[in-house]
Amino acid sequence: MPESPAPPPNDSAAASSRAHAAIRAAVFDGPDAGVHVEALPRPALAPGAALVRIDCCTVCGSDVHTYTGARTEPTPTVLGHEMVGRIAALGGAGLTDNQGESLAVGDRVTWSMQVTCGDCFACTHGLPQKCTALFKYGHAAIREQHALNGGLAEMCHLRPGTTLVRVPEAVPDVVISPANCATATVAGAVRLAGSLEGRVVLVQGVGMLGCTAIAMADAAGAAAIVAVERQARRREWARAFGATAVLDPEAHGADGWAEALRTHSDGRGADVLLELTGHPAATERGLAALRTGGTAVLVGATYPERPLRVEAETLVRRVLTIRGLHNYTHDDLARAVAFLAAHHHEYPFADVVHDGFSLGAVEAAFDAALGGRSARVAVRP
Repeated sequence: MPESPAPPPNDSAAASSRAHAAIRAAVFDGPDAGVHVEALPRPALAPGAALVRIDCCTVCGSDVHTYTGARTEPTPTVLGHEMVGRIAALGGAGLTDNQGESLAVGDRVTWSMQVTCGDCFACTHGLPQKCTALFKYGHAAIREQHALNGGLAEMCHLRPGTTLVRVPEAVPDVVISPANCATATVAGAVRLAGSLEGRVVLVQGVGMLGCTAIAMADAAGAAAIVAVERQARRREWARAFGATAVLDPEAHGADGWAEALRTHSDGRGADVLLELTGHPAATERGLAALRTGGTAVLVGATYPERPLRVEAETLVRRVLTIRGLHNYTHDDLARAVAFLAAHHHEYPFADVVHDGFSLGAVEAAFDAALGGRSARVAVRP
């Protein structure tokens, strides 16, 4: 009797098998347990969701603080939120970028660190980063339906509603990776400060945010950019990114600091202060160095410290404006990507990133970040 023909392949079974193929991720279990590489299931994608292959993830200062226990995040988790990659799979058709243009598998993208509801008071009043239903990539615990939620993994599972920005091919991975944290935050600070053209800008703290702030001020046509930084290596970065003058706060002291700044501002003081350190003494000195009518944007104070010693009368009589910024808006991210696309070849962003760590060497990457010799450390999952 002739053999019966073989049944046709079960396409649905094959698709199901592919859908649950394991994806490697660096799982963080807490500062005492460290990081280990684990295989997590490939997620089923809801409409509007996407799976992105991570090409590069840079280690942010907040990642380091979590790794060392200086800040607390729910565990187990996949850390990392500064990332760039290519779309590997879509949860159906219709996914678009921030310009409303369709996205497809293979497109190179970055995305907002935060997912927002779009409907609450904060979202509808220009503060989406304070959404009442906020979700942040790289800051959430692993859950069965959403395990791949950070950048230190082969892939990241993007939730529906995530703001995606297309990334030009010419911008290197290590340059664009910090866009959805450091660069976007500085773009937000510059937005709050107003036009920097022709103005004297004081930048306090020269890590990745400080380098970016100096570059943005320089590209905007600032009349002078004065950078203040304790570390000699970072003072070199400030000069490389376009600072007009670089001050060592230890060498100048409180009075000398303000006096040195006045020499670069015709005696008036700074028009704009971008305060990125969070240290109360530095903030007080920066405010004292502002001219009458100057504007301060405080960004670095994201950890508990002593209260500022600033008299209300001083703020009133000197007509100062003080703005605070925590994280950024979706438009700030778009401006950050546009800035790097237009200016990455003019400033040495790649030179301040320690590149080349694999997913299996994540702990070595954190050790390098703790060493502080680079503004960022890059992991290539």
